[in-house]
Amino acid sequence: MGSKHQTTLLDRARDELFSHVIRCDVLEAHMDDRAEWLADTMDFMAHRYPQLGELELAQLEVMGKRFIKPAIPHGADTTATNRKKWQKATPVVDPAVSAEGPAEAETEAETATAAETATEDEVAEAAEPQLATAAAS
Repeated sequence: MGSKHQTTLLDRARDELFSHVIRCDVLEAHMDDRAEWLADTMDFMAHRYPQLGELELAQLEVMGKRFIKPAIPHGADTTATNRKKWQKATPVVDPAVSAEGPAEAETEAETATAAETATEDEVAEAAEPQLATAAAS
């Protein structure tokens, strides 16, 4: 039984990119190496699929970035039940932060922990200006 919709060129390019990621064991590499690999591979994909426009290539690159750095890491050792463990072990590497950026990068785990530990007083205090504005209206 066939597919209900026709596969586009972008779909084929995406599937090929993901296949390359898996075959080249990119997910086992350090984040800097992953980013370098993706940049090189995107050059290759642009030559391999010249029919793709700039927008489609940009979409393909975003899909690749999300695949090589997912919100929940790939693998059996990273599940919802042990989320705190792997979040603490995985620092967030933001490619937008340059070498002149902050010396210490904050991890998602630290951010999540700080947000989760906000006290009721802090939440109420933060909501007071919004409540006062709503009441004045």
